[in-house]
Amino acid sequence: METASNLRKGVIVLKKLGFGLMRLPLTNKNEAGSIDVEQVKEMVDVFLKKGFTYFDTAWMYCGFNSENVTKTALVDRYPRDRYTLATKLHAGFFHSLEDRDKVFNEQRKKTGVEYFDYYLLHGIEEQSYLKFEEFDCFRWLQEKKAQGLVKHMGFSFHDSAELLDEILTKHPEMEFVQLQINYLDWESQWIQSRKCYEVAVKHQVPVIVMEPVKGGTLAKLPEEAERLLKEHTPELSISSWAIRFAASLDNVMMVLSGMSNMEQMDDNLSYMDHFKPLDEEEKRLVFRAAELVNAQIAVPCTGCSYCTEGCPEHIAIPQYFSLYNEDMREKLEEKGWTVNYTNYKHLTRDFGRAGDCIACGQCEEVCPQHLPIIEKLKEVSGHFDNQ
Repeated sequence: METASNLRKGVIVLKKLGFGLMRLPLTNKNEAGSIDVEQVKEMVDVFLKKGFTYFDTAWMYCGFNSENVTKTALVDRYPRDRYTLATKLHAGFFHSLEDRDKVFNEQRKKTGVEYFDYYLLHGIEEQSYLKFEEFDCFRWLQEKKAQGLVKHMGFSFHDSAELLDEILTKHPEMEFVQLQINYLDWESQWIQSRKCYEVAVKHQVPVIVMEPVKGGTLAKLPEEAERLLKEHTPELSISSWAIRFAASLDNVMMVLSGMSNMEQMDDNLSYMDHFKPLDEEEKRLVFRAAELVNAQIAVPCTGCSYCTEGCPEHIAIPQYFSLYNEDMREKLEEKGWTVNYTNYKHLTRDFGRAGDCIACGQCEEVCPQHLPIIEKLKEVSGHFDNQ
């Protein structure tokens, strides 16, 4: 859907669903880089055939293999004018002025494109913002645009609305911002989805939405919440409510979905091909569903896996949090022993246990959700390790 906000600063997008290339299908679920390339090709074909064009990748997605697969599954197989490609520069992977160009040039090589339609300074929060400023990355990005290597400049963001306001005030040249927006985080004091969205609206900067389903959390709801939505519209999937919520916001130009199989792709296309915004009754229902979910979630992890890349103990942090959340829901329903204990044991064959954490803190430094990971791993360890 094209809106006045989409047209600001030349940013024009016709369909609001983007293919997020962070949670791709894998041949080995315990190896982030083992992407099922043939299945990705099929998904790319279906996505483009339906008229959707936006693809979002990044340097370290899928064990640093996402950009390579983007070349194989998309760039090598379609003319450049058939798709729109976005990638990002993360603060953790450059340490000098020269490093910025090394990463950028390697990204062009990995993806096989001459230019990027959208390029983002990746995952800005308080500390990384200081680094992006120290290394003059905003001006550097403007230079890339002037050279024709980037069509649109922006950044993704994981911090307070106050900091976002400061950045957009200082850098009005930024053409879009990527925010975590979903109905569960809408009033979160940590994520501040609503407040950050309102800052973007104030600055008239179009928004790209990430984590609309919160890493799958909003695809599988507690029984009461699921019943609430299914009674209203039985034919729609549970995850569709989350993506439609984000896409219904006026200043949103694109909603990214990390589709990890063809079933998810087909479902998303079924309702986003001819997108219908939520009405007032549907908005009321999703906020009621959020209340029910928040009452049962133990660790609000989205499963982005940023925390695992540098973990010295090779701990499967997102997987353990997912099992823990699931088990907490099971316990609330008084089901006693659950299969999550067995699944945890199986994971520890390939990964460090939750109790192996040495509290180095690298995970907390990169967590977009600002979770107290060290303390939460202690909870997980107490729950699973001694059973």
